[in-house]
Amino acid sequence: MRLPRPRSLAGQLFALQAALVAVLVAGCVVFAYVTDREQAEDAALDQVTAAARAIASSPYVREAALSPDPSPALQPYAEGVRRDTDITFVTIMDTEGVRWTHPNPERIGEHFVGHTRQAIEGATFTETYTGTLGRSVRVVTPVRSGPEGGGEVIALVSAGLTVEAIGDRLAGQVTALLVVAASALALGGAVTYGLSARLRRHTHGMNAAELGRMHDYHQATLRAVREGLLLVDSSGRVGLINDAGRDLLGLTGDPAGRHVRDLGLPDPLTDALLSPGPRVDEVHVTEDRIVALNTSPVSGGERHGTVVTLRDHTELQALAGELDSVRGFAEALRSQAHEAANRLHAVVSLIELGRADEAVEFATAELELAQALTDQVVGAVGEPVLAALLLGKAAEANERGVELVLAPESRIDDGLLPPTLPARDLVTILGNLVDNAVDAVVGAAADVAMGPTGARVTVTARAEDGELLLAVRDTGPGLSPEAVDAAFRRGWTTKPAEGEGPGHGLGLALVGQAVRRNGGTVATARPPEGGAEFTVRLPLRTEVPA
Repeated sequence: MRLPRPRSLAGQLFALQAALVAVLVAGCVVFAYVTDREQAEDAALDQVTAAARAIASSPYVREAALSPDPSPALQPYAEGVRRDTDITFVTIMDTEGVRWTHPNPERIGEHFVGHTRQAIEGATFTETYTGTLGRSVRVVTPVRSGPEGGGEVIALVSAGLTVEAIGDRLAGQVTALLVVAASALALGGAVTYGLSARLRRHTHGMNAAELGRMHDYHQATLRAVREGLLLVDSSGRVGLINDAGRDLLGLTGDPAGRHVRDLGLPDPLTDALLSPGPRVDEVHVTEDRIVALNTSPVSGGERHGTVVTLRDHTELQALAGELDSVRGFAEALRSQAHEAANRLHAVVSLIELGRADEAVEFATAELELAQALTDQVVGAVGEPVLAALLLGKAAEANERGVELVLAPESRIDDGLLPPTLPARDLVTILGNLVDNAVDAVVGAAADVAMGPTGARVTVTARAEDGELLLAVRDTGPGLSPEAVDAAFRRGWTTKPAEGEGPGHGLGLALVGQAVRRNGGTVATARPPEGGAEFTVRLPLRTEVPA
């Protein structure tokens, strides 16, 4: 037998709120009934007291009371007052209690049923008593012979309302009270049901135990996911972030509740996090990492926010850079092999034509030209990684029609670079600077004819005064003052927009990141002869940074 599913959290809250509303309304009804009953009795007593005192102070009543037969004059007067004041009875009597007036004329001449002693002594008093008309709330007051309430007591006046009449008045008030209570109960139930339905939609009909388990699963999932996970609400504030996300973004503390623009992230990354549309595998650079970003909007009829996932691409991007260098070397070797084959064919043809001396001269000149750059690089740069990188970039630049020159003052001895300065970072820095310089020169050459200096990239690499200096100068169009500050931001480029790939505009951003990671500086300048110059200075420290 399958056990019934526990009521949802929304259903439980609806039942609790409905019961609470019912209890509150019932309590209000009881309180209002008791209060109205007391007020009705007090109002009835005030009404009959005012009527009795008004009759007792009337000169007409005093004159009639002193006449030999007061009834014919006082009976119409008393009945008129009773009807006008909407009370049950008005009885005027002598001091012996013999009635002069009564709502039932047959009772005139009979003795008043009730107490009169206090009124005969000159006091006004009230009581609840059962008389000829039933149980009533009444007041008895004296009528004095003199004006302004002076003189002796010559008659008595009693005015009253039956308890039944007071109950009829209260019944009308109770009916109105019940109508208001029923309306309040219906309105409270409708509002409670609306809130419950809204809560049911937001909780998807789950009960409290299921929500508790979902929270536990949620926390366990966040700790288990190795990718960075970030939830940004519709107002641009961080709703949730896991530990991996904080590490990838370099955040400290708990950023939940803070606006994305207050996290101190690079502008392109901030704009991507706040973007309402989806983004797939966008590469962004932080202070010390390269992250691949994916975003997906959360919507259910309206936009609730964005789910962001982050993957660490620092190592992958470095390997990709090395792979690009290897690919460039391979392309350069292929080109050199092709050129060597052409030169070999030329030498063979010269020999076949019987021009041996010219063949030897041609071959020797080509060998000296090819060996000159190699000897210069190997002689000046003892660091094998940098030497190999420069040779490969020289061959690649030569294939694109650009001359890569190593400055005469370049000098780096083998073993001079400390272990704390990774060769991978050197490849990232110098490789990207050379690539950008070659691209700038090639782009400029495509637009206008080069000047006397030709298409040239000059590299300076030397170690002095406890730091490594890497400088790359080109004969391209140079950087405008506005572009200097933006050059090291992800996405900045001088290349045309068409054909941009996922990593387009990333090279200089990677350079800036690698320089900062190793405690160095990078500067840009515009040489007098034109073009652009990038200068990187890295400390040659031997200790491992804390």
